[in-house]
Amino acid sequence: MTAPVGGTPRDPGLQPERTRLAWRRTTLAFAVAALLAGREAVLHGVSPAGLLGLSLCASAWLAFTVAAQRRIAALGSARPAAMTAGTAARAVLCVLVPAVAGALLVFLGPR
Repeated sequence: MTAPVGGTPRDPGLQPERTRLAWRRTTLAFAVAALLAGREAVLHGVSPAGLLGLSLCASAWLAFTVAAQRRIAALGSARPAAMTAGTAARAVLCVLVPAVAGALLVFLGPR
């Protein structure tokens, strides 16, 4: 058990480690999706829609990676702070942007 903070002992168990691993898995899956989008854009010619989709995927992946690394670092403390609503909203936005970019690549890309 860790030292009491505010009189309440905390036994973190494996929950912080599972959360760290989940952030890492999500970041890796995100990187694979961004690379596949880039591959698709390159193999079928770089159209304006493909370039836009590729840049959106790359930007969203970079932003998500930064957010994930910050959260992983915060989980290293004995009593990690709760994720703020702003951080959660940015993470959701980072996941939605590649979905939109993928739709652009599929529906507006060359046929």
